[in-house]
Amino acid sequence: MPARQGRVVTRVRCVTEMGMGVDVHGGDATKAACRAVSDAIRHSSLGFFRLLGKTAHDMHVDVTIGVPHPETVDIAVVAAELPYGTVTVTAILGGLEIPGTDGVDAILIANAAIVVSLDNDAATARRVGDTGTPDPDVGQGAQR
Repeated sequence: MPARQGRVVTRVRCVTEMGMGVDVHGGDATKAACRAVSDAIRHSSLGFFRLLGKTAHDMHVDVTIGVPHPETVDIAVVAAELPYGTVTVTAILGGLEIPGTDGVDAILIANAAIVVSLDNDAATARRVGDTGTPDPDVGQGAQR
């Protein structure tokens, strides 16, 4: 959990997106992972930040990529697919590899889970338009 001026700041999960990407020829895990991230975010437009006094740059974006050989994913290249926020990419064992008929040209499928969260500070812990009293039902997300 991040600390800000001596106090603990938890995060609130705001968005979870999933995607799938495929490299049909060559079995390139990074290429498939980038396509999975693109698939996950392609249909999203997150405009709620202004309501919370935040910008897209305040996001924490945690990406988990599942592929058969996670050590082959270039996480810096995958992170570059996301234009905003503090991005963390983790590659884990998952996905699917379909052997080619010639035994060489495998099809590689990657899965992506993207979790967008914001710091649960005073600006996000209050309801929009309330009198300044924190809403007890807001900001009860999972802590890291």
